[in-house]
Amino acid sequence: MDELADWTSAAAALLGVDAGEADTEEIVKLARDVQRAAAKPAAIVAVYLLGVAVGRGADGGKAAAQLADLAQQWSGTTCDWRD
Repeated sequence: MDELADWTSAAAALLGVDAGEADTEEIVKLARDVQRAAAKPAAIVAVYLLGVAVGRGADGGKAAAQLADLAQQWSGTTCDWRD
């Protein structure tokens, strides 16, 4: 396992949730996209809001895609030299 997977498993166990419910690749990509479009703190807030939405029954993939679309609209660009 890598460090992210180990940390995710430990954090999920601590909170009493299934680590398999966390699509870490999607979450990390969302945070990166929002950070680039708005600001580093916005990435943290976006991931938190994603968790709240999923906790209230939203589809995680759809909610993440909506936030990614917002980040793209916010920045006005579709590509980044860092990719």
